[in-house]
Amino acid sequence: MKVEARLFELLTVFFALAGVAYTLFTTFTSKGTEWVGVVGMFFSAGLTLIAGTYFRFVARRVEIRPEDFEDAEIEDGAGELGFFSPHSWWPILVAGGAALFAVAFATGNFWLAIFAAAVIMGTAAGMVFEYHVGPEKH
Repeated sequence: MKVEARLFELLTVFFALAGVAYTLFTTFTSKGTEWVGVVGMFFSAGLTLIAGTYFRFVARRVEIRPEDFEDAEIEDGAGELGFFSPHSWWPILVAGGAALFAVAFATGNFWLAIFAAAVIMGTAAGMVFEYHVGPEKH
């Protein structure tokens, strides 16, 4: 996880420096500062900072993985990777809700977009709690 944290921290520095440079270069043009790009650069820096901070905190709690060693072999990463639901329909429903939201938002049908956002939240909750309720509960 330390590698991922370092990657996102470097991206944060890059986007922050690129945002400052973009602000300076667009300020001295005939049209003035181009605010959409400036805000986009600094928001990108903020988002990569959030991801990098998350990975840094997780890296402290998780044991060292084979990816963190310079001399690791491929077979060091062998074994169980986790549990993946083989029969879940929830991801398809989440994707359908996301597609409905995209179409509704693109066509300006905001009531349908609100409904689709509710569908996304409901189906995401169903996917998260799939093995905590119903016949699959252990």
